[in-house]
Amino acid sequence: MDQSSSTPNRNLALELVRTTEAAAMAASRQMGRGDKNAADQAAVDAMRVVLNGVQMDGTVIIGEGEKDEAPMLFNGEKIGNGSPPHTDIAVDPIDGTTLTAYGRSGAIAVIAAAEQGSMFDPGPLVYMEKIAVGPEGVGVVDIRQPIEDNLHALAKAKGKNVRELNVMILDRPRHEKYIAQIRDVGARISLISDGDVAGAIATAWPESGVDLLFGIGGTPEGVITAAALKSMGGDLQGKLWMRNDEERKVAEEAGFSLNKILGMNDLISSTNCFFAATGITSGSLLKGVRFDKGTIQTQSLVMRGRSGTVRLIDAVHQPHKLAELHGDDFVA
Repeated sequence: MDQSSSTPNRNLALELVRTTEAAAMAASRQMGRGDKNAADQAAVDAMRVVLNGVQMDGTVIIGEGEKDEAPMLFNGEKIGNGSPPHTDIAVDPIDGTTLTAYGRSGAIAVIAAAEQGSMFDPGPLVYMEKIAVGPEGVGVVDIRQPIEDNLHALAKAKGKNVRELNVMILDRPRHEKYIAQIRDVGARISLISDGDVAGAIATAWPESGVDLLFGIGGTPEGVITAAALKSMGGDLQGKLWMRNDEERKVAEEAGFSLNKILGMNDLISSTNCFFAATGITSGSLLKGVRFDKGTIQTQSLVMRGRSGTVRLIDAVHQPHKLAELHGDDFVA
């Protein structure tokens, strides 16, 4: 086989965004109904329908649902129409299932792709410490350093007073000591209940007003985020985090280095990577799905690592035509 045809040479993100649009539209039908699994199932089903029509031979390296036993696109599943290019795929049909289920802001549908063999597989290890910054923070912050040192260094690099920085962190009991340290330094804090993919990307999106994301979040989400930040010129550093001795034993038996700092190139080793995200509920990053006069409106981010191109796409969809293409259940 011609090697040039076996690796992604076209902008796959422009095709993959159709899958996140589908997932977002389907999930939005369940917004505010209080049923996380129903929202997740709708998003998974819609994403799979569109994925199977994309020209690629994809393998799911990171599948949705591993952490919480939700409906999923499972690890190892083959997706696409089976023709080249060969790709690794990471999916999260809903980053923020609770946000969707209860109608809260900031839920997105996301997917990342990279050339085969370049995507980090965390296996059963679902959590990692992480720090994410935009371009001005590259080479400035270090996850091994105290948070106060990182904040002062970042403020200097961005030409700000440390009190002007906005740090995004998941609102979890495990973060209480970090929150206290950030407050002691004087930086501002944005607590989020879910959705640290959007939070990490926001650090490289000037209009978001977010300077740094910090804390312990999902390892799969970290890999997905790396695909976006490679395109945006930002940085993500992580370190695997074990919840208990049982997880530590599993990790050691699987050969993972628990002290290794995972940088961008550890998470995705190639710049030949792609990212797409579509808003489900409106947040600081993207507008959510809107229904108006027989149409559905979506807003998406589409990125390509090799070129560094980031596109913001506003789309208008016609449900009756989507039903003709994919069946009534697709837009029900």
